[in-house]
Amino acid sequence: MDATTDEPAILPDRPRSDARRPVALVVGVVATVLFVALRLAVDLDGGAPLAFDQWWDDAMAALADPIAVIVAWIPAIVGGTIGMIVIGITTAVVFILVKRPWDALNVAASIALVVLIGAPLAAVIARARPMDSLAETQATSFPSGHTAVATTIAVTLALILRRGWIWAAGAVWVLLMMWSRTYLHAHWLSDVTAGFLEGVAVATLVWALVEVWRVRRAQRLVAASG
Repeated sequence: MDATTDEPAILPDRPRSDARRPVALVVGVVATVLFVALRLAVDLDGGAPLAFDQWWDDAMAALADPIAVIVAWIPAIVGGTIGMIVIGITTAVVFILVKRPWDALNVAASIALVVLIGAPLAAVIARARPMDSLAETQATSFPSGHTAVATTIAVTLALILRRGWIWAAGAVWVLLMMWSRTYLHAHWLSDVTAGFLEGVAVATLVWALVEVWRVRRAQRLVAASG
């Protein structure tokens, strides 16, 4: 990372003082607290589905349709482990090619962290999936990894690129993923909610941390060159 890519003044979309950073920190902390609270609620019930979980699962079963099942499998496959690795690596490489290494670091770090948190946690909690699951059946239901990674990528890219349409597209993608995972009965509603909260927490906190680090490093480089 050379001085040209670090200096905020050369990147007008990267202000030295970004009002979004404290907001991102607050959102990240709130999402973390809500995630922990939901985790405790699930734990208190011994991992059994919560009242709204069973209601939502029954509602999805009542809406069962062969065409909708095929549609639901699209985000499930694209947002799977291989799909998300490909998307993450591709996005990071693109940022490197356009000389935005900090953004590449942001994307890579966010995806790596959300997986490192979610995968072991799901294995430790070992929550059973709905009995009528059309996808995975192993007891690693909480939180939803698909939803967590989808949310992380959507929020991270929206924060980096600062475009309203990216926020809108990201919201659609995350909601589609949450619906997909519950429509296929691969997760309870609380699982995808937890995945969403995990993704928001990781994306906002990592983005804020990387941005602070980037600006401070740029300031040190400018001071040293002066």
